Amino acid sequence: MNEKLNKLLDGSCRQLDAETTPLNLSQIEELRKAVPHWQYCATENVLEQTFRFTTYKETINFTNLVAGIAEQEDHHPDMVVSYNRCKVTYSTHSINGLSENDFICAAKIDQAMTSLQ
Repeated sequence: MNEKLNKLLDGSCRQLDAETTPLNLSQIEELRKAVPHWQYCATENVLEQTFRFTTYKETINFTNLVAGIAEQEDHHPDMVVSYNRCKVTYSTHSINGLSENDFICAAKIDQAMTSLQ
């Protein structure tokens, strides 16, 4: 694993106030290198990924896994769930943009997914 990914996996989300500056495009692109399957949507200023599964039960198990990470980190994504896929979208609403918290959670989801496979 690379150094950026290790830093994200070892990190914990922190509370941010409205005075905190969101990440700029350069910082976002640098952090995305650690979570390359996640996409940055500039028009919505979010980090997102759609996960695909074979069965509904697998999809629900995944949503529960994401919920566990969200509760542990106290940083909750938006999720759209259907039969065989779940779209996970992160943004730090308190600062109206992306923060390192979004990338920490993305990295932890990716790591948890490798243990499911």
